[in-house]
Amino acid sequence: MSRATTRVPAVGGHPSPETVEAFDALRAQLDAAAAEFADGPGALDGILHGLVSDVERALREPLEIFPVCHHSPASATAMARHLRARQPRTVFLELCEDMAPLLTELRNCRLPVAVQAFATRIDGFPADWAPLSVVAPITEASAEYQAIAYALETPGVDLVLVDRSSDHVFQWQARRNTPAAPGTTPSGPGATPSEEAALHGDAVGVELGDLRPRFADLERHLLRHGKVRHWSEWWHQYVEGPLGDADHDTYRQVMFLIGSLFRRLAPGDADRVRVDEDRERYMWTRIREHLAATGADPAQSVYICGAFHAASRVEEFGLHGSDTFVVPPRTATEWQYGLIPSSHTAIETQFGLEGGAVSIAAAQWEKNLKRTQVQPYRLKGQAGAGAKAPRARKAIALAPVAEVDSTDSTDSTDSTDGTDSADRLSGFLQRPPVLDRLDQEELLGWSVEIVRAARRNGYLASTADAIAVYETSILLAGLRDRARPTPYDFQDAAVTCIEKDTVPGRRDVRRLVEIMMGGDRIGQVGYESLPPLARDVHDRLAPLGLNLQARGVKRALLDIKSQPDLRACSDVLWMLRHLIPDAARPIMGERTLGDEPKQESWDLSLGTHQRALIELGYEGVTLEQVLEQRLRREATAPQADAAVVLRTVEDATRYLGSRRLADELGARALQVLTTERSVDGAPEVLRRVRRLLAFYRTSEPVLPRWIERFAEAGYAHYCALLPTAFTDETATARQVAAMLSFLFSMEGLALSLGGDRAQLELAVARSDPQDQSKRALLWAAQVQLGHLTRQDLRERCDGLLGNPLLLPAYPRYLSGLLHALEPVPSLVDLVVEAVSQAFARLPDPVLLPWLPTLITTLRSGGAELAPKLTKEAGRIFPGRLAELDTWVPPWLAPAPQPARPGSSTAGRGSALLAAHPATCDALAGLLDCDGPWTAPHTPAGSALLGRHPGTAGALASLLGAA
Repeated sequence: MSRATTRVPAVGGHPSPETVEAFDALRAQLDAAAAEFADGPGALDGILHGLVSDVERALREPLEIFPVCHHSPASATAMARHLRARQPRTVFLELCEDMAPLLTELRNCRLPVAVQAFATRIDGFPADWAPLSVVAPITEASAEYQAIAYALETPGVDLVLVDRSSDHVFQWQARRNTPAAPGTTPSGPGATPSEEAALHGDAVGVELGDLRPRFADLERHLLRHGKVRHWSEWWHQYVEGPLGDADHDTYRQVMFLIGSLFRRLAPGDADRVRVDEDRERYMWTRIREHLAATGADPAQSVYICGAFHAASRVEEFGLHGSDTFVVPPRTATEWQYGLIPSSHTAIETQFGLEGGAVSIAAAQWEKNLKRTQVQPYRLKGQAGAGAKAPRARKAIALAPVAEVDSTDSTDSTDSTDGTDSADRLSGFLQRPPVLDRLDQEELLGWSVEIVRAARRNGYLASTADAIAVYETSILLAGLRDRARPTPYDFQDAAVTCIEKDTVPGRRDVRRLVEIMMGGDRIGQVGYESLPPLARDVHDRLAPLGLNLQARGVKRALLDIKSQPDLRACSDVLWMLRHLIPDAARPIMGERTLGDEPKQESWDLSLGTHQRALIELGYEGVTLEQVLEQRLRREATAPQADAAVVLRTVEDATRYLGSRRLADELGARALQVLTTERSVDGAPEVLRRVRRLLAFYRTSEPVLPRWIERFAEAGYAHYCALLPTAFTDETATARQVAAMLSFLFSMEGLALSLGGDRAQLELAVARSDPQDQSKRALLWAAQVQLGHLTRQDLRERCDGLLGNPLLLPAYPRYLSGLLHALEPVPSLVDLVVEAVSQAFARLPDPVLLPWLPTLITTLRSGGAELAPKLTKEAGRIFPGRLAELDTWVPPWLAPAPQPARPGSSTAGRGSALLAAHPATCDALAGLLDCDGPWTAPHTPAGSALLGRHPGTAGALASLLGAA
């Protein structure tokens, strides 16, 4: 195809509207193709004409549009080359405009990192969306980083972010009535989420240049005819390779064409299309506003956006577009901004890329730099800046290209000399793919390295496997019409030749290839770019002498007894344990109420969980402030019950030592308790209030007023709920036992504060449970109140065992008695007797199904119930095996005979005292008693009965008749 000869002066190095004729030849060829393959003009003809029109429209724009694809080495290479050649004074970048202040902090970080907007206090969005989080990951092999580094390192250059704000991201999602979807799961075979993949958490990802077919049939067609497995491989083979060293005009036109193709063949998701178009209106509106406000020259500016948005057809497109779009106001949501660490795996997970795609792109970026000799932009002072490629490779020479027309003759320089940008698409589309010659040295190196890595990870690989991988890679590339194996071909060959039935270690061969190709690079936010809270944590933990910013687990040993200064570090670590459990894990030591720490041992991984620490900084300036806010929020939550609020009281006392906050939360616990209508939290309430009472009684001169009122109100509250709980089918025996335990243990304190014991007696009298375990609990409560004797309870248990109809229900009664040990621990001997009787007298069909219930009951309350039962059983049962044959259980032993009336020893004490008066004389002197001793005499009553026996005889006759 001959090159068009029309030459019209361009404006600022860009094609003018008169250069439309440049694409007439391409349009004619497309018409012929449509007529041949579609049997005449029609829908296909309109689509093909639309593609060319979109390219022409983008090229005619006076403001240069630079289309990119996210995390594309070809885009990054073309971006760096063009910026060095043209040196624009204003750079408009497709990125959330409210993230602009953070970009200067990138120089303190090691890439990849993500710019984050975070909000916990939301206003204008559904409450269940909180917290809101938006992240924009940045890698060195990306066009956006090259633009940012150029603008920040070049004096006099303005960097303007023009995309919607983070608030608008969720506003426009709300129109779809669904929250923005977080990242997808890894897509590789056998891939599972990992720590590195979760670095972005549940944040919504925004990216510059999302370029992927939205038409599923189109993507399947491209993958099938391209002989590739997934989209990342197709893009690497058919876009990254050909555009890696293309000139500026060819790169732009091809990217415009791809963006237009994917846009025109997108299915009709009206909501998504509307959001895309609103973003384009938003960006062009911001561009025109900035140019009007600053007077910047469009000819000295560049607009960097995704190729999808570069092919926009909205009326607001271009500098001369419509100004009818009104930027909507933001909500009142309070947004916080910061940088968080990212990783290649996290980016792949966030945006649904194939595992290892970003790592392979980073390796391709290093190769592009060596082949094209382009000097990239890097921020000065940035950690890792200027690092060499992981492994130096020999430069790859391209195979000679078949002779084509002059359109295909390109160089690596930009056309910024005032000439026109001619049709480069025709030559690019007609040119056969350039085949790279096989680089044997590179492929041999890969084969040897993967075998070495496989052996280190437990695979039984050998030199023969290296040869097999080498040959299989060439074979797979040939089957896929490639002269040179790609990393994906090599990965498939390695899996085929080395992978066995099982993976001997943590990593499979596919993962080993990804590591060998560059690995999963994990970024780090520098100390200077951390929020104040994170810096404060590192400063307060500095006495430990550990590099806590590095990834991995660090062991910290705290000998607080010999180094009291480490107590402050211990306080920080326990607060971190509460706020970020995975970042601080105690190995030795605990923090309980009233205990003084002596020695502690910790496993710390603050570097690994840097994102969580940074997000804490969005909530406050210090750990104490954040913890207090969270405790208040937890206590005042609508779903918080009394047990939850008491837990916040305990945490405030343990971690903060704040009596003021504890009293405030305790008052909240009292308020919540009095409004509860269920007993679901009774066991937890009992456990925590007992612990707090024990702490205050040993550490305070008087009890806090709130806990006195809690005991008094809780006594009345549980008395009122007790009859209902006994009959409620949803209330368990453990919950009712906890209520009774609260009532009996708090009775003394409640009565001293004005409580009425009649409430408890009336509640027990009104209770009539139908459940057997609850009925046994009621019997235990009656014994505690004196309404039932222990002998009566023993007789009731014997009656159950003696009644064949009630025998199957006996285990449920016994379960209730086991729970009764908590409120009435004095019944432990009767419970041991009842359990022993059950094992002795219950038939196996009844006993064996009950044993799991017995085990679970003891396990759930094992800390309190098992020691009591064990101690009592040890007292009753013989301690030696030889004694077991002659041992008789106490409940089967004969009852002792009562003393005979004539054998009274009532008078022996007085005779003994008269014989030895010294003790009584000493006590009388101590009490100032001067009375003399009197001689022992017979009681006057017995003499009277002897003289008047009639009364005694009548009483004997009456008793005999009865």
